[in-house]
Formats: sequence, structure tokens, C-alpha cells
Amino acid sequence: MQKTLSVINLAAIERNAAHIKSLICGRRLYAVVKADAYGHGAERVALQLESVADGLCVAIPEEGAALRIVGVSKPILVLTPLCSEEDAAICRFYGLEVSINSVRSARLGKGLSCHIKVNTGMNRYGCNLSQLPDVLDAAKDCGANIVGLFSHMYCAHIARERESQLAVFNRAEELVKRTYPQVFCHISASAGAMLGGEYLKDGVRCGIALYGYAPHGFSREGLERALTIYARKVQTSPVCGRGVGYAVAERRYENLSAYRCGYADGFFRGVPLGEGNLCMDAFVSRDTSPLVPVFTDADEYAARCGTISYEVLCSVTRRSERVYICD
Repeated sequence: MQKTLSVINLAAIERNAAHIKSLICGRRLYAVVKADAYGHGAERVALQLESVADGLCVAIPEEGAALRIVGVSKPILVLTPLCSEEDAAICRFYGLEVSINSVRSARLGKGLSCHIKVNTGMNRYGCNLSQLPDVLDAAKDCGANIVGLFSHMYCAHIARERESQLAVFNRAEELVKRTYPQVFCHISASAGAMLGGEYLKDGVRCGIALYGYAPHGFSREGLERALTIYARKVQTSPVCGRGVGYAVAERRYENLSAYRCGYADGFFRGVPLGEGNLCMDAFVSRDTSPLVPVFTDADEYAARCGTISYEVLCSVTRRSERVYICD
């Protein structure tokens, strides 16, 4: 086997979910498994979490359909608002909950269980407060079933920013509950779950914390990293000439090994895993072990790459063979 080897501890992910449940004091937990569960494998992660999570979140209908096909029965919310009749048809066929953010999307949600996405300041998806009455009217007229109201916070680690967003959401909640008093309200992702208190609302949607990491400005204490990646050695040989990968060597080597892992596998070209920059499919190293760990801590690797743990987790299992353990 020439692929990198991703070892994913499903038991660690389940323990992280249980830890989050302990923080939210009986409220609902929707586990975010979009983007292939942040590179951990959505189907296997979702099945592992069915006994802990109250629901699951995906980004697009096709991700939700894939979970239904493998037997996931819990509610699945598609976070991207409905854009087309085709999206609505997939959600209807597979029994997915949908997001709506406009009069048009509300009409597309006819006969579906809908969560209204309200814009509280992030300005990504969602209707503004001034647009919310029209969305509610459209949903009522077409027979959409409003079961949820949600938003997403930016800069949750900054008190004044999160407080202003919560205030907007509270006004939206008051308006929606006049018509739908039992609506499930959720504004918090992993950061809000860690904040607790009024940010918990009726439940939370957690992604990064499930996989052992915390959002910027929060501690990952109590969480377990679930992913380790290994590269396989292809050869070890005496050095010929003065190159190290595509670069000129700055030191002398007696022997170098080639490992099958490169930037086409989702790693960053300019961040060495051995000697010199990565090639597309390989790197060279002084190591001689049959397997070497190339990824154990997304925070550490992201800092070296000048990015965030979310991005590297979604990238580094791109061409990997996944091995699941429960330890």
C-alpha cells in the first residue's frame, strides 16, 4: 500500500462528544460531520456518534444522503440554505432537515422540516431581522415546517462581539416564537458550548471540538486528538549528487529515505516533513523507519503552516488509507 496511513480513534471522538454533552447540561448536541467529518470520515464518525448526539450537521445535501445510505437514522441538518429544487428533492427523499434564509428558500422548503438561518453579524448566510417576517410568511403560506432557528457567531472569544450577536438572535427568537413557540434555537458551535450559560440556548452544533481541538481563544482541555497520520517508506539509498528533493542540499548526507507523502496529499509544500520542501507525492528524510508520523497535532502543524487546525484537518487525509480504532 502506497497511501499515507490515517489512524482515527473513534472512541476518542465519542468521548469528546460525551465531554461536550456534560458541558451543555442536557441540551441537544448536533454533531457537525461536514467536509467528511473534518477529514476523519463522515460515515464512520456519524455511526459512532449516533448513541451520543441528538442530530448531525452537514454542509450540502449530498453529504446527508451519504449518511442515510450507510444507515444513520438521527436528524440531519443541511447547513447551507436551499438553493434549488434539486437540493430540496434530495433532502425530501432522504429525510433531511434544511436551512432557509429567504422567501425563495422558504418556498423551496415546502413540506420539509426547516431551520431558519438568521444573520446576526457574520454576514455569510442568513436573513437579516428586517427580512425575517417575510421569510416566516412565505414558510407559512407554502407549508414549510419550521422546527429550528439558528445563527453562527464570529469572534466568539471577544465578549462585545458575541454579546451583540446574541442580542440580535434573541430578538429573532422572540419574533419566531410568536408563531412557533416550540422552535429549536441554536446559535453556538464549539466556542459557544465552552462559553455555556445563555449561549447554550436549546442546544449546540459542535464540529472542531469533536475531533480534539478548540476554536481560537478557547482551551482544548478535556478533549482528545483523534487523528494521527503516518507516511510509508519507499526506499533508503546512499546520496547521489547534491540534491535534496528539488533543492540543493545545504549539508552533507550519507543516506536518505523517500517517504510517500507530499503536497498532493493535502500537506503544505513549504513546511518540511523531512529534509527540504515536499514534492507533490513524496519527501526525503534521514529517517529509516518503515512508517514515520507526519501529523499528530493539527494546532502545531497549522501554526507551522500559518493557518488554522480546521484547514489542515480537512486537507491532510485527502489520499489516505483510513484505519479506525476504538481505544
